[in-house]
Amino acid sequence: MALTNEDLLAISQLLDVKLDSKFKSELQPLKDDIRDIKLHLENITDKNIQLLAENYVPAAKRYEKAVPEIQAMQADIEILKKVVTNHSEKLQKIS
Repeated sequence: MALTNEDLLAISQLLDVKLDSKFKSELQPLKDDIRDIKLHLENITDKNIQLLAENYVPAAKRYEKAVPEIQAMQADIEILKKVVTNHSEKLQKIS
């Protein structure tokens, strides 16, 4: 019994339908996972990054402005330490 072109075409169409449904059923969980990941990135991760950026920039600017003031305070503290040490030595000699 020889298969006709119509038979071969019908078999091909059946295989295509069977393969399509199998691939769709196997790919659907992957599609769902990808959708969940995209939603997480959009709704959570992107918002967290935006919050970090919004808070980082003002803090960085405050730090930049405070650097000279901090350095001046450190210099003042060093001077105070020397003066206190000097006064402590003089008070030790007196007593």
